[in-house]
Amino acid sequence: MSASNRMGGNRIMAEASEPLAVYIHWPYCARICPYCDFNVYKRKEDVVLLPAILRDLEHWRDLTGPRTITSIHFGGGTPSLMTPHQVAAVIDKVADLWTFYDPEIALEANPHEMNAADWRGYRAAGLTRMSLGIQSFHDPALKFLGRDHDGATAQAALDLALDIFPSVSADLIFGWAGQTLDMLSDDLRRVLAAGTQHISTYQLTIEDGTAFANAETRGQTRAVDTDLSADLYDLVRDTLIEVGFDHYEVSNFAKPSHRSKHNLAYWQGLDYVGVGPGAHGRVTEKDNATQTQTRSATIAHLTPGAYSRAVTETGSGIDSREILTGEGWSSEYLLMGLRIEEGVSLARYRELSGSGLNISELEALIEDGLLDKDGDRLSASSTGRVVLNAVTERLLLS
Repeated sequence: MSASNRMGGNRIMAEASEPLAVYIHWPYCARICPYCDFNVYKRKEDVVLLPAILRDLEHWRDLTGPRTITSIHFGGGTPSLMTPHQVAAVIDKVADLWTFYDPEIALEANPHEMNAADWRGYRAAGLTRMSLGIQSFHDPALKFLGRDHDGATAQAALDLALDIFPSVSADLIFGWAGQTLDMLSDDLRRVLAAGTQHISTYQLTIEDGTAFANAETRGQTRAVDTDLSADLYDLVRDTLIEVGFDHYEVSNFAKPSHRSKHNLAYWQGLDYVGVGPGAHGRVTEKDNATQTQTRSATIAHLTPGAYSRAVTETGSGIDSREILTGEGWSSEYLLMGLRIEEGVSLARYRELSGSGLNISELEALIEDGLLDKDGDRLSASSTGRVVLNAVTERLLLS
């Protein structure tokens, strides 16, 4: 029975259990982008990784107990290199282990891997959302960014995804050297004209160990135009809000009912499973005797080989598991929660940390127009979101 057919039968049961998101990391890429610092590997035939992922999910079921699945997200790497059969096997396994209740099931895809038959196969397997790595429609930009598609392919892939999936998110990168406001405006115009319901915009950053970072170390031209980036961000925000998108997270904009359920699980501090090489997870457990809660942070074995061997030998791909301190848990809650429009609960922060935020620093940030407080809710203002790292640093170090 397909995952989509199971949803109706489990609908009533779902309301009784805690929500849980599931992240599947597929680490392989046809080409590794020069700005990428994710845990990725050159594409290869791997017949043991999928069985390892399926078995690892069983171990996670033991850790979490019965839960309601709110989302499954295939990330990477390039999960659009997976076959529909592989994607269906994971979705069906998750449906066997936990309860479905109208889950978002999403997969990240590159335009270069566009394949109508495969994408329709993903949809038949239960996929409800595709996240497409457009980055730009301008060929010089795509070449500079090391992408393996051109603008025409990006447009064709976006049109195909919108024809197949109920919800489509498009990624755009801004801040690369040589980009102009007109170029970014054109990218926004094209993605909006297609009817895209969700847009993620990311400022290009140079991370240690990437090809771009190594090039800068050798004295080659800098890849990022930091001087223009603030103006580019303002252009993105103003353009998308004007046409009816909610700016619900620092980098994310959505039409009503098209927010990412999976990413919201991270930002709201919900539990999530992390399966696949290098995947991170968070699980909260409650001691019924003491009514206290603990939250574990897990990291899977990094390489595909080490991950698959660990699952074969122990039944689990987890490499490290740390019980978060109250300070660690509350800091993570604040760092993630201030990224979203709804912000955080001050009472929840106090519950996790054992103490409240520094009142004088909090009031100063509100006075500076960087934070907003409405009763128990604390959120970043539109100005504060632009310098959010500095805001959270002031809150946590005070």
